[in-house]
Amino acid sequence: MASPSDHKATIIDGKAIAQTIRSEIASEVQRLSEKYGKVPGLAVVIVGNRKDSQSYVNMKRKSCAELCIKSFDIDLPEDVAEAEVISKVHELNANPDVHGILVQLPLPKHISEEKVLCEISLEKDVDGFHPLNIGKLAMKGRQPLFNPCTPRGCIELLVRSGISIKGKKAVVVGRSNIVGLPVSLLLLKEDATVTVVHSRTKEPEKIIREADIIIAAAGQAMMIKGSWIKPGAAVIDVGTNAVDDPTRKSGYRLVGDVDFQEACKVAGWITPVPGGVGPMTVAMLLKNTLDGAKRVIEK
Repeated sequence: MASPSDHKATIIDGKAIAQTIRSEIASEVQRLSEKYGKVPGLAVVIVGNRKDSQSYVNMKRKSCAELCIKSFDIDLPEDVAEAEVISKVHELNANPDVHGILVQLPLPKHISEEKVLCEISLEKDVDGFHPLNIGKLAMKGRQPLFNPCTPRGCIELLVRSGISIKGKKAVVVGRSNIVGLPVSLLLLKEDATVTVVHSRTKEPEKIIREADIIIAAAGQAMMIKGSWIKPGAAVIDVGTNAVDDPTRKSGYRLVGDVDFQEACKVAGWITPVPGGVGPMTVAMLLKNTLDGAKRVIEK
């Protein structure tokens, strides 16, 4: 009989699941193109030249090209006026070929994120961050037009891995507007019993240890140890933290918020970093764009 130390968690392969979703999207895009002569359109607005933002945006644009989704590229200089960004958003709102608008965050300090995001048309808010979309997500019996991409990706990973959510204890670590808060609301919609752990929580390991499902989104490298995890729990690690690694050409490597090696010995399922949640975020953005396009094209 295998000893507990031989236990190996099932790895949730986000890349493979994202690829399946992309294939589903591609065939839907082809169907829209053949039947209506129209394809989904995604506009990506980037302000300034942050390296990480540039690489995210390039990945999104490349994905659009692969799935025959029309990409609208809006690149604005770092010192652009807030009014200019808003006027670009208004132009995209009015363009019938654009079904999704994404403003790459963070924006430079002199531009109000809240003001800009509020100007995106509700029907084109593929990031799902418009206050009305988040508001509907928070309300029982209401459905937002779009769910935020990373949280939607987390739920999709659980569902497609055959992990049931209904009635389970779920702990979300982190309460950001981008992941922690919306993923806790989505888990509630899926009938989980949800606890949010954050920087002011006392004895977080005690709470995390009770979870059947852990969504780690705190932005703290390897904060969650193997001893914090209940045997058999499902662990979705949203964290992407760079830690120094002189053996790497880049001088660093990416790790999650969970100590992966330790967690593998205890958890039932776990996502790797990288290759877990990251590919799903882009896949969900494309899925949201397709959903937005279908609402318009198939009217």
